[in-house]
Amino acid sequence: MIFHFNVHDGTEHPDTLGTDCADLAGARVEAVQRIGRMLMEDAARFWTGDDWTMTVTDASGLSMFSLCFTATLAPAARGH
Repeated sequence: MIFHFNVHDGTEHPDTLGTDCADLAGARVEAVQRIGRMLMEDAARFWTGDDWTMTVTDASGLSMFSLCFTATLAPAARGH
């Protein structure tokens, strides 16, 4: 099954190619691995204020699930 892993991080990043996963469970694992790599590779930018969302769709564009990530500084940390 083809799934598309579309990311919004203040900018839209549509997955136009898609990835073949065995099933929805495989797509969930792929989504977590992908977002994990993105956070590791661009950790500093994650703190710039925009929420990150990965919406996974099937080949027809039907949304299957979303992963949402938000960074929030506590008031005590805002001056540091």
